[in-house]
Amino acid sequence: MCVPITVLDTSAALEDARAAKSAGADMVEFRIDGLPDFEEATLAGVESLIAQCPLPCILTCRSSAEGGECELPDAERVAVLERLCAASKHPPTYLDVEWTSFSRSANLAQKVRLCVQHAGQVREVGTRLILSTHDFQQRPADLSRRVAGMAGEGACGVVKAAWRARSVHDAMEALDLPGQAGKPTVSLAMGEFGVMSRVLAGKLGGFLTFAPLRAGGATAPGQVTLQELLGAYRFRSVGRTTKVYGVIGYPVSHSLSPLVHNAGFAAMNMDAVYVPIAVAGYADAGASYAGFRAAVLELIEHPRLDFCGASVTMPHKENLARLAVEMGWEMDRSSRDLLAANTLVVDRENGRVGRIRIANTDVEAVVGVLEGGPGVLSVSRETPARVGVIGAGGMGKAAAYACARAGAHVVIYNRDGERARKVASEVATFAVPGAHITSAELHLLPRANCHAFIQCTPLGMTGSGLENQSALPIHDMHSCPRGVVVVETVYRPRRTPTVMAAEEKGWRVITGDDVFVRQAVAQMEAWSGQAGRGLLGLYARLVAERPGNGSEEGGAA
Repeated sequence: MCVPITVLDTSAALEDARAAKSAGADMVEFRIDGLPDFEEATLAGVESLIAQCPLPCILTCRSSAEGGECELPDAERVAVLERLCAASKHPPTYLDVEWTSFSRSANLAQKVRLCVQHAGQVREVGTRLILSTHDFQQRPADLSRRVAGMAGEGACGVVKAAWRARSVHDAMEALDLPGQAGKPTVSLAMGEFGVMSRVLAGKLGGFLTFAPLRAGGATAPGQVTLQELLGAYRFRSVGRTTKVYGVIGYPVSHSLSPLVHNAGFAAMNMDAVYVPIAVAGYADAGASYAGFRAAVLELIEHPRLDFCGASVTMPHKENLARLAVEMGWEMDRSSRDLLAANTLVVDRENGRVGRIRIANTDVEAVVGVLEGGPGVLSVSRETPARVGVIGAGGMGKAAAYACARAGAHVVIYNRDGERARKVASEVATFAVPGAHITSAELHLLPRANCHAFIQCTPLGMTGSGLENQSALPIHDMHSCPRGVVVVETVYRPRRTPTVMAAEEKGWRVITGDDVFVRQAVAQMEAWSGQAGRGLLGLYARLVAERPGNGSEEGGAA
C-alpha cells in the first residue's frame, strides 16, 4: 500500500509520511509537481525529505499532460529528477517517469537511465524506474502497445498503467494486467467504475495500490483512503484464495454495504471481501439490461476472480431477475413472483461455477420492520392494515408485495401513474385472500388514510439531487388515523426530510438503517450458509456509528 503525498511544504509532507507509516502503509509517493518552484533551496528541501522519510518512497514530478501540475518542458523536468536522483546523496527508492516522455526522446531516456538501476548501469544506483502511462478520460486504444513498450525497456523495474474506467470490463482488465508484462506491474482503473481494481490489486498479483492518508489527499479519482482499505476492506487479508462479493448498482460509491458485509465476513471468519461494483443504468431498458448482463456474466466467468455473489441495488433489481430467467438460475418465491431481486449467490466447486441462485431479501426486511416493531400488519382481526407505498421501483414493488402477502390493503403512489398501475396489477396476482392492491396519483397523498407509509424513492438521498425533498406532504395529511407509522428506506442520511417531517407530526418512524440491516443480514445468511442473527447488532452498530451518517447517501441495497 502506497500513500500519495502532494508536497507543498516539506515539513508537512514528512509528518504525513510518518503518519502513513504509523497507519500501516508500506510506501509513500512524493508528488513534487505542485511545488511553487524548483530552485536549489526547494530541491535541497525535497532531498532532505527523502533522506528522513521513514518508508521507501516513489519520487514523481507528474507532467500536466498526464494529470499532474508540472508545466516544465520535459528536458527541464528531467533535470530536476537528475538532481534528486543521480546527483543526490539520498535518492528515492523509485522514480516514476511517464512513458510518453521517456519514449519521445532518446536523449531524455538516456538521462533517466543514468538515474536508475539496470543491467547496463556502470555506477552503484539504488533507485528503480517506474515507467507509467495515464489516461484520465478512458481506456487508451493502444494500451497493449504502451505496456509492451514499457516492459521491453531494460531500465524499467515496474510497469504502471492507469486509466479512467467506464465499465466493469475496464476494471477487470486492470486486474488481469499484472503477470502479462513479465515485470512487476501496477494497473489501476480510475473513477467509481474502477474502485474494485484498487481493493483487489493484491489478489491477482498487482505490485501496489495507492491509498491516500485522508479523503482530501487523493491524487486520482476513485482512490480509497488508507484507513478504509485496511479497515473496511481488510486489504491485508485479501489473497489469491479470497472469495469476492460486491454491491452492483449505480451509484455505489457511498454504499454502506462494504462496511457491514466485510465486518460480517470477519465475524464469520470467512476468507472473503466485498467491493463496490458500479454498473451504469440507462433510460433505455434494453441498453441497461445489456450492460448489466455483460458485467455480471464477466464477473461470474472470470477464472481467477472467485466471484461468489452480490447485493444488487438501483437500477438493476429487475435486470437481475430477468437474467436469472434467461440463464435458468434458481429463484426464491419473492424474486420469481416479483421478477425483481437484490441478492445473487454463486456457488463454486473446486474453482468451477456450480449452483447459481437469486433472492429478494427486501421483502423479508419490510415484513420484519413492520411486524417486529409496531405490528402494523396486524391492526386487528377485523380491520386489514392500510399501507401506502411511495414509489414503484424495485423496492416499492417488494414493499407492496410483502404487505399484500400479509393481507394488507395497499395503495401504490408513484409519479408515473402507468407504472404504478402496472406494478399494482402484478402484485395483486400474489395477494392473499382479503388483501386489496390499487394505485393512485401522487397528488392524492394529502387525502390518504393509511396506518403506514413506506417511502421507496430516492427522495432525501444525498447525491441524488433530491436531498431536500420529502416523499410525503406530511403536514398536509389530516385523514390518517392516530399512530401512523412511516418506514423510510433511504438510510444515508438517517434523518431524511421525510423522517424529520414525520417526527414533527408525531408519527412513529422506522428509519432506513433498520430496513438496510435486516435485508443485509439475510444476504449474509444466503452467502455464508450460516444463521446471521448475531450480525443484527453488529450491523446496526456499524451503521449508527458511521462518521457523517447524517449527510451521506444510501438506499436499501
